[in-house]
Amino acid sequence: MPFPQTIDSLSRALIERKYDEPTPVQMAVMEDKAEGRDLVVSAQTGSGKTVAYGLAIAKTLLGDADRFPMDASPVALIVAPTRELAMQVERELTWLYAHTGARILSCVGGMDPKRERRQLHDGAHIIVGTPGRLRDHLERGVLDIKALKAVVLDEADEMLDLGFREDLEFILEATPQTRRTLLFSATMPKPIALLAKRYQKNSLRIETLGESRAHADIEYRAMRVAPNEVEHAVVNVLRFVESQSAIVFCNTREHVKHLHATLSERGFHAVNLSGELSQGERNHALQALRDGRARVCVATDVAARGIDLPNLNLVIHADLPNDAEILQHRSGRTGRAGKKGVSVVLVPLSRRSKAERLLREAGVLPVWGGVPQAEDIRKLDQQRMMMDPILTAPSSEEDLEMAKLVLASRSPEDIAAALVRIYRSRLPAAEDVFDPGPGRESDSFKQSKRFERDSGPRDFSWFRMDIGRKQNADPKWLLPMICRRGKVTKPDIGAIKISEHETRFEIANAMVAKFITAAKSQTEDDVKIELMAGAPEQSGEKRSFKPKFDKARKPSDGGAYEDRKPHADGEKPKFDKARKPKYDPSQKGSLKKERPGTPEYERALKEMIATGNPPPRKEKPEWKKRKG
Repeated sequence: MPFPQTIDSLSRALIERKYDEPTPVQMAVMEDKAEGRDLVVSAQTGSGKTVAYGLAIAKTLLGDADRFPMDASPVALIVAPTRELAMQVERELTWLYAHTGARILSCVGGMDPKRERRQLHDGAHIIVGTPGRLRDHLERGVLDIKALKAVVLDEADEMLDLGFREDLEFILEATPQTRRTLLFSATMPKPIALLAKRYQKNSLRIETLGESRAHADIEYRAMRVAPNEVEHAVVNVLRFVESQSAIVFCNTREHVKHLHATLSERGFHAVNLSGELSQGERNHALQALRDGRARVCVATDVAARGIDLPNLNLVIHADLPNDAEILQHRSGRTGRAGKKGVSVVLVPLSRRSKAERLLREAGVLPVWGGVPQAEDIRKLDQQRMMMDPILTAPSSEEDLEMAKLVLASRSPEDIAAALVRIYRSRLPAAEDVFDPGPGRESDSFKQSKRFERDSGPRDFSWFRMDIGRKQNADPKWLLPMICRRGKVTKPDIGAIKISEHETRFEIANAMVAKFITAAKSQTEDDVKIELMAGAPEQSGEKRSFKPKFDKARKPSDGGAYEDRKPHADGEKPKFDKARKPKYDPSQKGSLKKERPGTPEYERALKEMIATGNPPPRKEKPEWKKRKG
């Protein structure tokens, strides 16, 4: 479907840029009913909305002319939430209005304000900026907006979330009442509706299918990973998925710095983006990605907001995002403007429930699997080498002459082996990773089931390690060590029994084989782990009662115990209650010195029963009073 009719200068730019088919949002803003009206547009990231509002305001700014007048006074104001998005919008509008003679200027935080003031004094037709910097220029009287014809709020929901409400209201109040206002937002919460109602007139609401299309252009893959192998998984995914550029998302600045250092050490050309970098450093990193000097960008969510990189085909979520909206925003860096992309979510088994919930809320059905193995990557390298330009590119006469000299001194096998070594030297080494498998439970896992196992048959096997209380063994550090050594998670571990010189613990039978393989491949602090033949006594099983032998039956001559026979297992000898006299409260203290079984006790007991009178008690001596 061709683009709708627009100004000739813009049509030329679209043809040169090879824009053959418009996106749904671009078609919607170019319809006759939208011409000249205020617009409230719901459009997802990557749906081509920058070009959409660039086309929508063209006739408002130029009228019937093809070029802007020489007098460069601001006629359009584009407000974006972040510096990167504002500068991206400036680049997009620069090529779109290249044949109109438009002067486009960006005013963003982190840049030199004095230089921006000089440029504003020289004149510009379209101003793109962040709310804080635009308000500063307005308050200083540097930015003249008397002739303003259109205002565009790009990602208005994000600007409100970042706390720019007062700045936006100040800017809108300062602009002429006759302006045209276009509001673009991925979502339409109540604050956005109130903002549109207050500052727009007769607005047209446009909802596009950009979200479903964006999902169709992005292939989602959820990969299982061991808890301590996330960085190795990132390395293998970058090596397995062929992409000219990729972005890896982390939740914290510290993880960004650590992962960036890890990838650089492995041989990747990587840059990092985080909030602690200056604007100059951020611009340098982004330019390296655009020029091809860097292939991988490791970034936080805030730093990467609004970034649009060419040939970005791969997004990796090294850390799970906090909500589904962030997941969509991250993944939306790829699969833009009809191009295909891959979004990989790395999922430790302990976080699988959260990952399934995020993907379900985002309306995404991913392909589940393990992280690419080193062997798979090596096989793929063989196929890629045969298609590499080093082999397929035509050879010059100088190349052929040098090849004859090499063939004269080396065999074809040696030359081919050297070529393979050269090819492999350019590639970062793949990592050996462990696939923890799909796990015993998924999203339907209930914590109560974990405790129900104790009451029924135990589906666990016992292991032993040669450290105990003498080595200060403690579950606080034993449990993470077991998970790390065996590539398992907490739900896979049952009881832990610590004795003086060793520790015994349970591993779910479903994970025993993988646990043994992983434990053998690693050594940590010389701790030896081995499978036990059976459960130890202190595993919770009940032991049979074994009474002691009757010492009274021991022969007086010190002979053997031939006549000693233990009670049968499970039988406990009963005490003969008939031999025990009943307690008589009236006899308290009368038999104090006598003990059961003695002749004195028996005589006194018979006399008391026969006479019915207790024996006489001894009188207590009177205490002598101390004189004086």
